[in-house]
Amino acid sequence: MDIPTKDSNGTVLAEGDAVTLIKDLKVKGSSLTLKRGTLVKNIRLTNSPAEIEGRAGGGTMVLKTEFLKKA
Repeated sequence: MDIPTKDSNGTVLAEGDAVTLIKDLKVKGSSLTLKRGTLVKNIRLTNSPAEIEGRAGGGTMVLKTEFLKKA
């Protein structure tokens, strides 16, 4: 049984959804900081229900769903 991927509010996320950040996030290995309210479009689900993949800050990143809400 697959566990659905949910955002910080418990809303189920699907491939291609758009999400926004609810907190400023520092990117590991870079001086880049993703600001709260940044929109990440066309997300991809990963094997982990706690993570999604999306393009933000000029590159593809894996983001924790606890810092996201569905747009």
